[in-house]
Amino acid sequence: MNSPSRVISFVNAGHFIDHYAMLIFAAAVIIMGPALGMAYSELLPYATPGFVAFGAGSLLTGWLGDRWSRRHMMLIFLIGIGLSMISVGFVQTPAQLGATLFAIGIFASIYHPVGTAMIVSYADKLGREMGLNGVWGNLGVASSALVTGVIGQYLGWRFAFIVPGIVTILIGIAFAMMVVHEDRKGSRQAAAQARVAKQDMWRVILSLLIVVIAISTTFNAVTVALPKLFAERLADLTSSPALLGVIAACVYVFGAMTQYTIGRLLDRYALKTVALPLSFMLAPFLYLAASLSNLPLILVSIGIVMGAFGQVTVNDAMVGKYTSEEWRSRAYAVRYFIGFTAAGASVGLVAWLYEQGGFVTMLHAFAALCLLAIAAAIILPREIRTPQAA
Repeated sequence: MNSPSRVISFVNAGHFIDHYAMLIFAAAVIIMGPALGMAYSELLPYATPGFVAFGAGSLLTGWLGDRWSRRHMMLIFLIGIGLSMISVGFVQTPAQLGATLFAIGIFASIYHPVGTAMIVSYADKLGREMGLNGVWGNLGVASSALVTGVIGQYLGWRFAFIVPGIVTILIGIAFAMMVVHEDRKGSRQAAAQARVAKQDMWRVILSLLIVVIAISTTFNAVTVALPKLFAERLADLTSSPALLGVIAACVYVFGAMTQYTIGRLLDRYALKTVALPLSFMLAPFLYLAASLSNLPLILVSIGIVMGAFGQVTVNDAMVGKYTSEEWRSRAYAVRYFIGFTAAGASVGLVAWLYEQGGFVTMLHAFAALCLLAIAAAIILPREIRTPQAA
């Protein structure tokens, strides 16, 4: 029998790796462009197939997690994404770049439906573990900007992909040796289960659908665009890729703190009580960011990542509370298929909006989109709490 703490530790590490790997390109593209002789807006769309695969692949990987083995799928994820990162470091043409980024997206699609379901299965307190898992993913986002900036500046952009790829494979080998396959069907639920009246379930589904599309699109757009936004708007403070990476990492740390806090609140309060005030954060901060630069932009960016990452924790907890163990990977697969497919489209949308009116147009557009998050929180019904599982 696997130790829950050991399994959760590896799954948390996987969340770090998943987001780190998907965002290396977003930070590296700033120095890849001159090296490959391509503009930012020309090079960025090559990431789109990978982000689409990130979402579309989750339907199959979630089904395999439920029907075959979540442990085996996690092992494939770790080894596969590690090899894919290394392969990016050896590309010679834009077509090869698109193919290797697509491979990263395919293997990255395994993590969320499988890993998140494993967290719910092994967790004692669902909200707390979801929050901590979100922190690890957020640290992956932050570290990607930081480490890629440093490695890219001193060793070149190719090593920014090769080094984390090697580390990931080593973690995969450790996972294979320390975690065995275990059938978790019929196990107890992770936390006190929250339910809603049967006639209100359509409101849960509609709310989740709306907020997943709005937040996933915005989340991905912000994480992809932030390195370039800082490079443009923080020019008076620094032009060093490494220092810009440090600033971006510090901003993301606030998102990590928010996810942990939201997770703890979800163990104490109903989803709607937490989700409603949180939904009002993103739109105004995105709107303000469009016209700011230097220190004011950094402060507003902190508000943006706090709102975005907090919403992700609420969404994951919602699925975990309302689904049974044997269907949980597939439920998360649908949630992430919708979210990451929308997120994949956001990469091309960022490039197009940037061409149309720079970051002013882009940030105003996503501020308008985030008004939907408020509507989704209002639609969400009140919970009927049930006793703690034995």
